[in-house]
Amino acid sequence: MQVHNVNMPITVTGRHVEVTAAMRDYAQKKVEGLHLDYPRIIEAKVILDVQNHRQQSAEIILFCANHIVIEVDTTTEDIYAAIDESISKIARRMRKYKTRMLKSHRPRKGSVKLLEEHVYHESALETEHDHIEPAYVHKEQYKIRPLYTDEAMMDLGMSGRQFVIFHNQKTHKLAILFRRDDGEFGLIEPETNGSNGSAA
Repeated sequence: MQVHNVNMPITVTGRHVEVTAAMRDYAQKKVEGLHLDYPRIIEAKVILDVQNHRQQSAEIILFCANHIVIEVDTTTEDIYAAIDESISKIARRMRKYKTRMLKSHRPRKGSVKLLEEHVYHESALETEHDHIEPAYVHKEQYKIRPLYTDEAMMDLGMSGRQFVIFHNQKTHKLAILFRRDDGEFGLIEPETNGSNGSAA
């Protein structure tokens, strides 16, 4: 049982603030003190951000075994309180993950629904508004990892994101797992064929 994370790599960095020795020691001891036996933590990153006296946040990212990544963040008026709350969130998510794994290692029948495939002709996508410049709100790097479907479901449940893109280890295809409005998961696996991959 993993009751103490001894010698685990823990990186503490700051945004808009110089991390003091006291802040670093506090964050490291809190992460090391996570008394959990699953999933096994491999590496941890703590990012402290002090915008002003009312907005002080602590983001914690855990890289665990079985390709599990857990991310949480908390904003309070005190950086130490933010660290404490983020640690509590991490612990709750890890316990939730373990509970799911104990119930069933594989997803129950019908828990993942495949969307019906539709093929549209290229001309059907052309409209009078083709010249409108697309815009995005937030751009971020996304690492695509090799996972089984049940691992992707657990990763999605732990991360709090709306979807996860992964290489399906069973079908060897790129896949997208997302949250459905009914609370279940949907799985998209784009089909590739000769016509789609051939040059015009």
